[in-house]
Amino acid sequence: MLAAERRAHLLDTLAREGKVVAKSIAAELGISEDSVRRDLRELAAEGLVQRVYGGALPVSPAVVDYAARRRVNPDSKQRVARAALRLIGPGMTVLLDGGTTALAVAELLPRDLHCTVVTHSPTVAAALVDHPTAQVVVIGGVLFKHSAVTGGASAVEAAQRISADLFLLGVTGVHPDAGLTTGDPDDAAMKRALAARSAETWVLGSAEKIGAASPFQVLPWSDVAGVLTDAGPSPTMERLRSVTTVSVAD
Repeated sequence: MLAAERRAHLLDTLAREGKVVAKSIAAELGISEDSVRRDLRELAAEGLVQRVYGGALPVSPAVVDYAARRRVNPDSKQRVARAALRLIGPGMTVLLDGGTTALAVAELLPRDLHCTVVTHSPTVAAALVDHPTAQVVVIGGVLFKHSAVTGGASAVEAAQRISADLFLLGVTGVHPDAGLTTGDPDDAAMKRALAARSAETWVLGSAEKIGAASPFQVLPWSDVAGVLTDAGPSPTMERLRSVTTVSVAD
């Protein structure tokens, strides 16, 4: 089998099964695991897969710049945002992550809802400037332009002085094996700092993130209450339900 044919087979397996196990592919094709790993390295270099121990997972389409992410699956993000709003009650303090799904939550926040929103996202804060009843607290720090959030030591220190009822967490990958992942280690650290200050954390899981993975793990499944998603039935969704609570947005 030619190298191009092997890589096409790997991508087909990934699309069909949601993962590639190097050992299984090597046995199926009668080739060495080294050959499979070499093919996966080349596919990863092209941005087509996310390599993990023992194989590969689908790469997240959300690992792009902020402007491009706003064009990825906007209807799904709106559905997830509406589901998230059901978790926010009057008087609550809510930590709202950065990202385009979190921005949808801010834009849909009911105008008569009295609450406090704490965020390290300038875009989320700006979306709430005209909200008549929401108090907005902005966490300062170094601006990460790629994801339009603040981070760094000063942001983490500020987060440690906050106590919140709810954290709405944005990630780029939600996978039953790889867990909750994102594309930047500093962003992952900031998310962990925020989750540590909230009584409950829910994941904003728009459909394109389900079954995908990114390089840096954010939290283990034991640290979140569940995932809000509008993804349809699939083997990945069934496996996801075995590791956490899944609330399906309508």
